[in-house]
Amino acid sequence: MRSPLAPGIRFLSSYSRDSCYRSATLFLTFLFYTAYHLSRKPISIVKSQLHRNCSLVVRPADLNTTDNETWCDWAPFDQDNYKTLYGALDNSFLVAYAIGMFFSGIFGERLPLRYYLTCGMLLSGLFTSLFGLGYYWNIHSIWYYAFMQAMNGLVQTTGWPSVVTCVGNWFGKGKRGLIMGVWNSHTSVGNILGSLIAGAFVSTAWGLSFIVPGLIITSTGILCFFFLVEKPEDVNCAPPQHHNIVQNTTVTEGDSSLTSNTTEHSEEDHTEAISFCGALRIPGVVEFSLCLLFAKLVSYTFLYWLPLYISNVAHFDAKEAGDMSTLFDVGGILGGIMAGVVSDYTGARATTCCAMLILAAPMLFLYNYIGQSSIATSIVMLLVCGGLVNGPYALITTAVSADLEQQLVLF
Repeated sequence: MRSPLAPGIRFLSSYSRDSCYRSATLFLTFLFYTAYHLSRKPISIVKSQLHRNCSLVVRPADLNTTDNETWCDWAPFDQDNYKTLYGALDNSFLVAYAIGMFFSGIFGERLPLRYYLTCGMLLSGLFTSLFGLGYYWNIHSIWYYAFMQAMNGLVQTTGWPSVVTCVGNWFGKGKRGLIMGVWNSHTSVGNILGSLIAGAFVSTAWGLSFIVPGLIITSTGILCFFFLVEKPEDVNCAPPQHHNIVQNTTVTEGDSSLTSNTTEHSEEDHTEAISFCGALRIPGVVEFSLCLLFAKLVSYTFLYWLPLYISNVAHFDAKEAGDMSTLFDVGGILGGIMAGVVSDYTGARATTCCAMLILAAPMLFLYNYIGQSSIATSIVMLLVCGGLVNGPYALITTAVSADLEQQLVLF
C-alpha cells in the first residue's frame, strides 16, 4: 500500500512547470528592483548626519579644534549652503536618471535583458559603494559625490524597463491589478530596507550606509546573471494568453488559415521596438504620463527629504528619523495593493488614480500642519499620505503600463 504524500510535496506537485517558472520570475524581478531602491535610499538618511547641530553632540576628548559650530560636520556640507549642496546631489542623480531613462527603454528593447540588468546592478553597486568610500578616503569634494550620484542615476535606469519587460513576457492580460500591486511593493520594500540598513550605520560610520547596500545590489546582479529567464519560450514554457488580435470576426472554415497567419504576423510585428513618437500616439500614454509625473514628484520629494524634515521638525536623531520615514513606504505598500484591488473590481484604473490623487492633496497639507503634533498623529498621517501617493504610482507603473502595451497590439 502506497503511503500518502507529505503535505509539502502535495503542495509543490500542484504547481505546473510553467507556474513554477512564472513564480520564480516574479520573485526574482521583485528582488532585483527592491535592491535598486535599497541602494537609492541611503543618501536621504545620511543627510542629517553630514550637517548637525554640533552644540548637541558630545565632543571626543582627543579632538583638538577651536571650531565650536561645525566640528562634527562633514565638509563640504559644514557651511551654511549645505541645503543647496544636498539639492545638487539629488539633482545629479535625478537629472541623470531622467536622461538615462529615455535611452534605457530603447536599449532595453534591443539588448538581452539578463545581461542588461546584470551590468546595471553591478555598476550601481560600484558607484553606491564608491560614494560611501569617500568617508574612508576622507574626500571632501562636492564634485566627487555629485559625480557618483550622477553615474549611479544613469545606471539605475537599467532596472525599471527591464523588470517590467520581463514580467510582461511571462504574464498576460486579465486581472493584474492585485498581482501587480503586490509586486510593485518592491519600491516601498526597497526604501524601507534601505532606510533600516543605512540607519544602522549612519551614526557610527556613514560610509557603510552606502557600502552595504552597494554590496547587496551587486549580489543580486550576480543572482540575475545565473538565474533570470527572460521569456517563457527560452525554457519551453507556454507564452501568456493575450487578447486576440482579430475581434468580433466570423471566420469560416476556409478562412481559418488566413486568420491564423494574420494573427501570427501581427504578433511578430508587435515584438519589434516602437519609436518614441509611436509610443506617444498610443491612447492614454500622454495622460497617464502626466499623472505619473506629479505622483513621482511627491514620492521622490519624500524619498530624499522626509528623514531630514522629520529630524529638523521633530528633533529626532538620524536613525530615528530614518525609521519613522519608513511609515510612508509602509503606507505605499498598502496603497498599491488597495489601488490594484479596486481597479480590478471596477475596471476603472483612471478613475482609481484620479480619486486617490485628489484625496492626497489635502492630506499632504494636513500633514504639514498637524503631522508633528504627536507621534500617533505623525504615524497615521505618514501611512495615509504614503498610501494615497504611492497607490496611483504603483498602479500606473504596472497594470496601467501593461494595459497600454496591450493597446499597441490593436493600434
